[in-house]
Amino acid sequence: MDRKSRVQYACAVLLIMSSICLAFASVLVHGDIAQGTLLYIAQAFLLAGSIFGLETYLRKVEKLISK
Repeated sequence: MDRKSRVQYACAVLLIMSSICLAFASVLVHGDIAQGTLLYIAQAFLLAGSIFGLETYLRKVEKLISK
């Protein structure tokens, strides 16, 4: 695994972890998850999913081309 992939995966994991922490903090402070927090969670999960999904898709296409 090259450095670029490691950085992408680290960013994706950090996005997911920050979303979980933000949701937990929101529940502790407000008793529920605020709308802005939900929007951040949605965007972070979409970006993290895109990072993981795009890398997997590109690897599959690369394998098909090389055959």
